[in-house]
Amino acid sequence: MAKSALITGITGQDGAYLAKLLLEKGYEVSGLLARRASDTEWRLRELGLQDDIQIIFGDVTDVSSLFRALKTSKAEEVYNLAAQSFVATSWEQPLLTAKVDALGTANLLEAIRMFDPGIRFYQASTSEMFGLAQADRQDESTPFYPRSPYGVAKLYSHWITVNYRESFGMHASSGILFNHESPLRGIQFVTRKVTDAVARIKLGKQRELRLGNIDSKRDWGYAGDYVEAMWLMLQQETGDDYVVATGRTTTVRDMCRIAFGHVGLKLEDHVIIDPKFFRPAEVDVLLGNPAKAKAKLGWEPKTSLEDLITMMVDADLRRVACE
Repeated sequence: MAKSALITGITGQDGAYLAKLLLEKGYEVSGLLARRASDTEWRLRELGLQDDIQIIFGDVTDVSSLFRALKTSKAEEVYNLAAQSFVATSWEQPLLTAKVDALGTANLLEAIRMFDPGIRFYQASTSEMFGLAQADRQDESTPFYPRSPYGVAKLYSHWITVNYRESFGMHASSGILFNHESPLRGIQFVTRKVTDAVARIKLGKQRELRLGNIDSKRDWGYAGDYVEAMWLMLQQETGDDYVVATGRTTTVRDMCRIAFGHVGLKLEDHVIIDPKFFRPAEVDVLLGNPAKAKAKLGWEPKTSLEDLITMMVDADLRRVACE
């Protein structure tokens, strides 16, 4: 019989790619959908998945809807990707971020514990928990030092997942994912903001791109690669925590250089530094060490940053040309 999975946040970047992966593996896939936006399903349509997924309306802040979702989906695996995931917004909406990103995870874990503690659970943790990095390369043993309300909320989710694993023997895993991007990335995230602007500048629809700190460094990978690590975690005999990263860090400046260079432009001619895009507390550098994921899961990233950014630029060139 086909396995069944429930994905919260299924209409986000990771949710869409994970749904595609699970469907390819023969799963029956259900997705929890919260009505907070006017068009939330465009990513599923773009991947051609909209008719292959059972959408269940609910919210991680509403425990009763979580029970209904678990019952309706008959899920054997639950992937919790639901979040207020934009770091900058977390300073403007810290209480909402805590309610969704922190308490939402506790709600879901408690619902699973009471409904069927044998369900395997994946928590989307984040490299933002490292924040002011306490080691040159961050792995599962690196101390956390979050620098945003988003990072703080995610840290609660991470530790409550560990606690449920240790307290109740649940198969609960956290993937500490470093930045992962794709053509399905939201326009407010810096990589997609850059690739969309590059496309518009190349096609004569925009002249400049305003950014904040372009000297901060990130470990960027491809979301389509990273969802495979999520799935692999829930196929292990026991739950655990894993850093998922490329092991390479790059400045925003150099990421921009790749994007502009792909269409024959120079970033110096178009990028303007705007102080309003600086964060109250900056994360200067993130660099992950995915050795554990490689050793225990057999996972490695397949897509280089250069290939990822050119893929995103090409997708935005097609989109902008059709406007």
